[in-house]
Amino acid sequence: MRIITGSARGTRLKSPVGVGTRPTADRTREALFSMLGTRVYDAQVLDLFAGTGALGLEALSRGAECAVLVDRATHAVMEENIRRTKMENRAVIRRGDVYGQLAALSQEGHAFDLIFADPPYESGDNTRVLCAVEEGRILAAEGLLILEQGAEEPLIDHAGSFSLLRERRYGAARLCFYTQEVQG
Repeated sequence: MRIITGSARGTRLKSPVGVGTRPTADRTREALFSMLGTRVYDAQVLDLFAGTGALGLEALSRGAECAVLVDRATHAVMEENIRRTKMENRAVIRRGDVYGQLAALSQEGHAFDLIFADPPYESGDNTRVLCAVEEGRILAAEGLLILEQGAEEPLIDHAGSFSLLRERRYGAARLCFYTQEVQG
């Protein structure tokens, strides 16, 4: 696994030992960032269930302003990958439960242009993530939430104020792009 393009292009990323973490494949990440295009530039990025941190670090390599990486168990791997990509000044690790960190980020007043969420497949967390982000009001106006889920998992068209904009399947993975209706 490596950073595909940008300032850290070609940098190899460390993966955790074991099968508990399933990093987003290079091919899937390349397609994702191709679809995002210039939306990444100067973006505030949140990477939930970050694992290796590959999505957040790829965004930084492509010009995002900063990225917050959240995971409960892969702190040391993310630290090493941040060091390898030389993103120490633009990446922040938040260690702990994703939902607790979402609540804390909300209380701190954060808003993100891009939110990546890659919960374990078949965990039942897909709707829960959408609802927690909505409750925390941490997606910036006109922001996108990109949910990676198993290709065979049920597709969520609507959850609270979130609506599915588009979805694409890549092998065993499905990328779902959500927008949030502005609350009056």
